[in-house]
Amino acid sequence: MAKFSCCFGNVASPTGDVHRELLDVDNMRLYTYKDLQIASQDFKPENKIGQGGFGSVYKGQLKDGKLVAIKVLSIESRQGLREFLTEITVISDIQHENLVKLHGYCVEKNHRILVYGYLKNGSLDQTLLVGGDCSIKFTWEIRRKICTGVAKGLAYLHEEVHPHIIHRDIKASNILLDEDFTPKISDFGLAKLLPSHLTHVSTRIAGTQGYLAPEYAIGGQLTRKADIYSFGVLLLEIVSGRPNQKKCLPVGEQFLLERVWELYSEGEIERLVDPSIRNDDVDIDEACRYLKIGLLCTQSLLKKRPSMSNVMKMLNGEIDLDEKDLSDPWMISELTDFKTSKNSNTSRGTSSSGGSGKQEDKDSSFYGNTTTTSYATMSFTTITDR
Repeated sequence: MAKFSCCFGNVASPTGDVHRELLDVDNMRLYTYKDLQIASQDFKPENKIGQGGFGSVYKGQLKDGKLVAIKVLSIESRQGLREFLTEITVISDIQHENLVKLHGYCVEKNHRILVYGYLKNGSLDQTLLVGGDCSIKFTWEIRRKICTGVAKGLAYLHEEVHPHIIHRDIKASNILLDEDFTPKISDFGLAKLLPSHLTHVSTRIAGTQGYLAPEYAIGGQLTRKADIYSFGVLLLEIVSGRPNQKKCLPVGEQFLLERVWELYSEGEIERLVDPSIRNDDVDIDEACRYLKIGLLCTQSLLKKRPSMSNVMKMLNGEIDLDEKDLSDPWMISELTDFKTSKNSNTSRGTSSSGGSGKQEDKDSSFYGNTTTTSYATMSFTTITDR
């Protein structure tokens, strides 16, 4: 059973030049800045494998020969320190084959650094979703392994860890692949803990447009079903081999979820299976079933979205998907319409209310202007794909 304990305070030197957050975390190594400087060859530009709104990621090698990914928090980042502390708090005591492994951290002077295991095959957005620019051949077998692996990791976070964990930023750039294409869910900086006696938490909106569930994007109501919506979008991306939004396409085909629903309604959903694998030994029926599961996960109503454990069973063919449960999913264009309507009514205020069965987040004061806030997060690439 995972237990979360993280204590941090401020200590300053007599001159006030040193400001450190002291974290009392089990199973976590505290690295010196010198250790990581040596490991990354002084953060050599050629070793940079990722870039995000909170800083950069470098490939490094520790003294014991272990390859690591060194995530350096940008000094200028306003939200980064909170993410840094959250990430350590959430994943310091949990281990799962489909979650990234955090080896340790560095808090020295103004440096905030996280150290992860290095994953050879990078992130999905920099490999699978870049089209023909990637040298990796994503067969149906590999895609199936990625889909089921991510589902397994999310089911662990949602149902086996206590308090439950809502990731809040499931997307292609946060799914990393090891040398065997085992997927690892990464970047827990936006994660929220959900005690078992609560149904949801009300919080500021954070995440990435295109993956946000409607009740969360519009109302700030966060449940595990928000992750399931994001997973549904990710599932469609993996099967189709294209990102959830592609502006170079004709207007009616730009949004993947809308396109999938349109072709499903016309009985032509198989057209969405990635053309690069159609001539391979791909099970078209299974691929289409995965697309339908993606539609089920993105239903507008929370009660229609399955739990992650049931998603796993559907993916593995252990339980059937009842297509009678499918109705129009919530489309990203609806969020655009909502934003337009909201912006036109400048006199309207925003508030959050408390009540039984939910929890108010201390950051809910940020809620008013963050309907589609996308807090940038890290993405990893291999050296050859960078």
